[in-house]
Formats: sequence, C-alpha cells, structure tokens
Amino acid sequence: MIKTISLIAAAVLAAAAAAPALAGGSGLETMVTADDSRGFEGVGRINVGGRSFCTGALVADNLVLTAGHCLYDHDAGTLARPDEVEFLAGWRGGRAAAYRGARRFIVHPGYVANGADRSVDLALIELDRPIRNTTVLPFEVGARSFLARDVGVVSYAHDRAEMPSMQNICHVLGKTKGTLVLDCDVDFGSSGAPVFDFSDGPPRIVSVVSAKGMIGDLEVSLGTSLVEPLGEMRTLLEDEAVGIFGQNDLAPAGMATASGAKFVRP
Repeated sequence: MIKTISLIAAAVLAAAAAAPALAGGSGLETMVTADDSRGFEGVGRINVGGRSFCTGALVADNLVLTAGHCLYDHDAGTLARPDEVEFLAGWRGGRAAAYRGARRFIVHPGYVANGADRSVDLALIELDRPIRNTTVLPFEVGARSFLARDVGVVSYAHDRAEMPSMQNICHVLGKTKGTLVLDCDVDFGSSGAPVFDFSDGPPRIVSVVSAKGMIGDLEVSLGTSLVEPLGEMRTLLEDEAVGIFGQNDLAPAGMATASGAKFVRP
C-alpha cells in the first residue's frame, strides 16, 4: 500500500513541478436547464439502497459504468443487492430522463476494496430494461488521446445531489500503474463519474473517478484505467451464469501513508 501511494505521490509532484501552468482548471458549472444538460443525459445518479449514491454513465443501452466501491453496503461490509440499485439517467431537479433498476452487476475481479490500487475500481451495472430513446444515448469509451492533458468531468455530489455539474477543463497531472492523477474537482457522490476527453470528436469516456485526496497541499483526484478492464468485465457479463461478483471486504474511510498522501472515496 505504501509503495503504491508513494508512486502516485511522486508522479503528481513531478508532473506539477514540470507543468505548473496546468494547475487548476475551469470551475464547476451546474447544469440547471435542459440546454445545459443536452448531450449528457446519459450521465445519471446511482442510488444504492437509500444509503448512498454515486455517479454513473451509460456505455450501452443496458449498461452503466461506475466505480466498483459504489456497490458495497459499507455498513454490512458486503456487496449491495441488485434490487437495491437504481439508475436515474439525466437526474435534474427531481426528475430523470429515464428510471431503471439493476438486473445484475459486476465489480472488476481484480478490485480489492481495502487495497491502494485504484486502476480497476470499476463496475458495470446491467439494467433491468434497456434505455432506448433519442435523448439518453450511450457514450463512446476509449483511450485518452496521445499526450492529451485536458479532460472534463460530469458528476453529482453530496452538495449538488439534485443536479449534475460539469467541469469541462481539468487536467491529467500524471499516471502510474494505470491510475490517472487529476486536478478535477470531485466530492462525495462523484465516485464513478465519467472522465471525458473532449479533444477529438464527441465526448469520449477515458476514465472513471475513484477517489479524492491530498498530496501535501495539492488537492487531487484519482481515475481508473478503463479500456482493458472494461473489456474484461463485458466478457464476463456475456456469460449468463455470472450474477454479482466482487470483493466483500471494505477499506477504511481513508488511507494515509508516510508519503503524505491521503485518499478517500468521493
């Protein structure tokens, strides 16, 4: 754990020193109106058993991508049940563009809830019914454009639970072991939020928010790897015998190490 966090800290500090102009980004903009949200109705709020919520994004008409740790019942120390999971596509001002439950879900088999490795903190939720309309459309998923550092995030959070917010420019500060280190503004409820690359064509999801934290005085967020782990989960879901899968142990609320880095799940 200490080694992993130390590597992340080193990557962030090295990147920040090498490229100080990247510090900070655009502010959060609340997506108040239908016009504000147009094109992003596929981002929604995931409610889990009335206990918590996260952010997720539609990547197929019946699949929602989010963070693996979002699907744990932290009080019981076990995975939530599919019948406790609800996806509210485009949730804004008390209404959603589509309401769906979960048929089943899968947490990436490499994810360990009490580990420091965030690179596979991923889950796919298979909806009980596909979403098929002209406004709630799945997002493309792919690798980040070569050396592109500008990204954006659409998310919900505890202090903005009723409407999504967009930060259309934040930055990749570094990368280590498949984990992106970002300066994006996230908070509790932002877990699972899509990290978009806007640099080439339509918005493309290139990572998923896993944690927020501090390295020294620098506020950062962590994003997962995506393309290869997502392919692995899709393959597993193609097997109808697969129901719910994930680790059943939970991490403490925060992790601190001698490196000075501290990360908590947003």
